Amino acid sequence: MNMEEKIKKLQDQPPKILGSEHFSKYAVLLPLIKKDDDYHILFEVRSEHLRRQPGEICFPGGRIDQGDRDERHTAIRETTEELGIHEDQLTYVSPLDYIVTPFGTMIYPFVGILAEPEKINPNADEVGSVFSVPISYFKENPPKTYHIHFHMEPEDQFPFDDIIGGENYNWHTRKMDENFYYYEDKVIWGLTARILKHFLSLITE
Repeated sequence: MNMEEKIKKLQDQPPKILGSEHFSKYAVLLPLIKKDDDYHILFEVRSEHLRRQPGEICFPGGRIDQGDRDERHTAIRETTEELGIHEDQLTYVSPLDYIVTPFGTMIYPFVGILAEPEKINPNADEVGSVFSVPISYFKENPPKTYHIHFHMEPEDQFPFDDIIGGENYNWHTRKMDENFYYYEDKVIWGLTARILKHFLSLITE
């Protein structure tokens, strides 16, 4: 095969994030429920029995399985399993911007409307409890934002002699915003807060 043929094959290849085949991929759903003439956002409190992040506040979701049709299917499947609801209770399931973390993880968030919230029957193995917050509350109470600073720390055998600047190389460091929402005795932060802030920005533009 000559170079022209190789390049021609690339024309029909959709671009993706370089190295994304090695990322861990998850999908989550931000559920909306109608309550007291207002829309509320439903949150889960993770079971204290879970190995990862017990007791933290999150949206329903989980890892994308090979058998899932797409990211949307994962978000719906995980939500029905965790909240003990039927798929037909979820409508208008729509994608939000996906997240690529500095730690090799991709998160595909969705938003949807959950009908008949009184029928929720949380899976006790994964969900300790659920609660909802009116959207109007978040509009009136923006998050507090703090910063996490990253620094570069090459391993001991790093070949400094092979790069210009050596051990004094000017590494580009960065910081990441962490948003904290406070509601009663609840603290919503991390990826859940990032997704929440993004969604709120979309509906208030």
